[in-house]
Amino acid sequence: MHQLYQQYYQRIEFLVIYIREAHPIDGWDVNSPNRITDPKTTEERCQVAAECQQTMQYGIRTYVDEIHDPVMKAYAAWPERLYLIDLKGKVVYASGLGPWGFKPEELQQAIDGLLARSTLVTENHD
Repeated sequence: MHQLYQQYYQRIEFLVIYIREAHPIDGWDVNSPNRITDPKTTEERCQVAAECQQTMQYGIRTYVDEIHDPVMKAYAAWPERLYLIDLKGKVVYASGLGPWGFKPEELQQAIDGLLARSTLVTENHD
């Protein structure tokens, strides 16, 4: 993902939507040194998201889903997903469930296709 961001950040907007924690201490057990308690309020989730953003240092703007998970539910995003959404709000690419279902080459092809179509539209309306 970092490589795609570096390649395309000047041409498309990347966003992270921090949703429900996938591996909280009081939830699905994984062997990770960075375990946290599942946030119970939106404010707690915002704090965890800020810590995650600082730790990951990926430079992508991060928004936080509300504690009742409207974005996560609308996009079937748990534990994590990658989406490409066009300027009209249409989903033009949806990855499989992550991280196992992530196929960066598919996302790159979708980005290239979207950019090619948007260039054609711009050129035809000049």
